[in-house]
Amino acid sequence: MFVREKKNCSGSTSVQVISKIHGKYKVHKTIGSATTRRKIDELVLLAKHEIKIIEKQQELFVSKDDSLADSLFEALSNASIRTLGPEIIFGKIYDFIGFNQINEDMFRHLVIARLAFPLSKLKTIDYLYRYQGVMLDIDAIYRFLDKLNNTLKEQVEQIAFAHTLRVLKGNISVVFYDMTTLYFEASDEDDLRKAGFSKDGKHRNPQIFIGLLVGVGGYAIGYDIYEGNTYEGHTLIPFLEKISKKFNLDKPVVVADAGLLSNENIKALEENRYEYIIGARLKNESEKIKQKIQQNKYIDGSIISIKKTDTTRLVVNYSNVRASRDAYNRQRGLHRLEKQINAGKLTKSNINNKGYNKYLKMIGDIKIEIDYEKYLHDNQWDGLKGYVTNTTLSNDAVLENYKNLWHIEKAFRMSKTDLRIRPIYHRLRSRIEAHICISFTAYCIYKELDRVLYAEKSNLSLKKAAEVTHNMYQITYTLPVSKITKNRLLKMDEEQEELYQIINKNFRVSQR
Repeated sequence: MFVREKKNCSGSTSVQVISKIHGKYKVHKTIGSATTRRKIDELVLLAKHEIKIIEKQQELFVSKDDSLADSLFEALSNASIRTLGPEIIFGKIYDFIGFNQINEDMFRHLVIARLAFPLSKLKTIDYLYRYQGVMLDIDAIYRFLDKLNNTLKEQVEQIAFAHTLRVLKGNISVVFYDMTTLYFEASDEDDLRKAGFSKDGKHRNPQIFIGLLVGVGGYAIGYDIYEGNTYEGHTLIPFLEKISKKFNLDKPVVVADAGLLSNENIKALEENRYEYIIGARLKNESEKIKQKIQQNKYIDGSIISIKKTDTTRLVVNYSNVRASRDAYNRQRGLHRLEKQINAGKLTKSNINNKGYNKYLKMIGDIKIEIDYEKYLHDNQWDGLKGYVTNTTLSNDAVLENYKNLWHIEKAFRMSKTDLRIRPIYHRLRSRIEAHICISFTAYCIYKELDRVLYAEKSNLSLKKAAEVTHNMYQITYTLPVSKITKNRLLKMDEEQEELYQIINKNFRVSQR
């Protein structure tokens, strides 16, 4: 409590007894008001006397036990309270999957930090100190990354694969493969970081490719890293052979998007006795096949099959929803081209087959126009999607398996947004490989959390679940008489309690 002198509009001064509770000021009593300094000082003395009376009255209601508890809280400091949420949530999943077999505390810290606070290594140090009470310096982390290099990749993949095998009940007959680019903020290249075609649109930044293989549902199997100027079509067979040998996979059906569709890849898959389902580019098919596609009448859900070779067939599916989306995207692309032409921003160099630029044409030597006939002709492809396969699966099964490819797209999306695997600031290859290994481990944990939130019909999103861990606190205190030190979780709010109960229910390490 304290005394406040408050100036009034009339020119007088009020003297009040004030307290501050939870950041808000409360007037306990207004002693009076005066216009002269002498009278104001007299009111101030009365106010101070009033404070003493109030405080004595409060002491009459304080028991011996209250005083003991009060002295206990006086002994607490900021160091007595720490954020335990990331450890009791993500740490339990880490242990359940089996990553606790990795005898490296630093690795555990970096993985959980990537999940809870996906920040730079410098920010991770700050997080570990402020929230976990772990003191590290940046050189210690870099030394660990240099030591980690690729040495833990083998163990991490084995643990991830064993977990995927358990979740899928030993059935890994279908696998999904995709690649993405990860760019670097540093502008110089080296033997790993190369400029190349970037799926992130960062063509001027050095980059690397990462290939990822998952099972049904998006459960991780393995990954590999490639130089930034690698053609993704050349990675498929070497990667599959390496993974198949490592995990003794018995030639699973390989599902991949149209980026992997090439005669070279098809030939290599068949020579190595792989069955596959690969997204097709219908407009790139032969005229004969395109005519067969277009001569059919389609309704929503229509599926046709066209023989391509003795071993392969093209499965084509039509969807009303896809047709509407295709038409909308073409129209939006057309409007963008019209706007650029009106602004005079397009030149001869813009005439190519990239995206909607395929609708551009030259009139004379300098004038660029839109080929509206070509634009309108393309509407016959709206809603159609093709798949090339050499399997004996039914057409419906082909479609159903290919639809699962979205899980790997979600895996990359989760890694790039929620886990912020990019951009990468490291320069040394060893640290880049270590960073990817940490992020792959974090993805495995994130995916498992995603699974149980869905299974438990929780309204918590992955992002929200990570956020609520930030304010799950543990307090450490010493009993004043026995001097025994105890740890206690502070009371959680409704969302935190829900998440805590879900984790405790689903991730008991002793169950495994």
